[in-house]
Amino acid sequence: MRHRLYGQSIIWSQDFDTDLLAELFKRADVHATKKKSKKKPLEDKRIAMLFYEESTRTRWSFETAAQYLGATCLSTENARQFSSVAKGETLEDTIRVTARYAHAIVLRHFEDDAAIRARDILQSQGIWVPIINAGCGKGQHPTQSLMDLYTIWKEVGRMDNLTVVMVGDLRHGRTVRSLAYLLGKFPGNRIHFISPRELAIGVDILAYLRRHKIEFTEGTDLGAVIGAADVVYMTRVQKERFEDPAAFERLRHSYRLTVALAEQMQPHA
Repeated sequence: MRHRLYGQSIIWSQDFDTDLLAELFKRADVHATKKKSKKKPLEDKRIAMLFYEESTRTRWSFETAAQYLGATCLSTENARQFSSVAKGETLEDTIRVTARYAHAIVLRHFEDDAAIRARDILQSQGIWVPIINAGCGKGQHPTQSLMDLYTIWKEVGRMDNLTVVMVGDLRHGRTVRSLAYLLGKFPGNRIHFISPRELAIGVDILAYLRRHKIEFTEGTDLGAVIGAADVVYMTRVQKERFEDPAAFERLRHSYRLTVALAEQMQPHA
């Protein structure tokens, strides 16, 4: 019996409900603990790693997972410079061509809507090759948020009734956005957003949290909330998202998790 995710694209964190998250995490535990098997679920499959932005950890994590499951990887490290894009090929053209070679496409792109555009162009032509969003623009990074929530579940022991402090560049942080969407699915969670005012979380995220009755605060003082945290989620100020270099230099060192701050955290946090 095929799983309900079979052949489906992964575009947003909103694609996952609480039952599906619990099931995926249990499956992850099985893969993490079992010995190597001769049977590979993705044997004879090809996965295209189509990365328009520089990446090390995300690309390698996908390649490692694909190879662990038996797939062959078709990889480009920086498609923005080292592919036919440099000769004027559009995203839609590249996706159509790539889909003829691969059984799935892992896409990282500098435009917020790239993953959904890629999915839609294939579906409009009846090409059922799933798109996996590996971080597009300042939109979302759903697979990163799955790993983040899985880590929280393993370390803290639950996904509900958590106090999570999110710190740094919340305006541009696609990982923050995606994790906030997942945390909003579980009752009793509370989020403190800590950032310079220029880098505050988007109003769409706050509206989502209100609809799901998730308490949140916004502030600039990490020390005022860190003692209540079960999880502190630190993000960097993203130089590549700034048009004004002076603004980046002014904001880049807004927050550091110092020893003094860490000593204020709860023992389990």
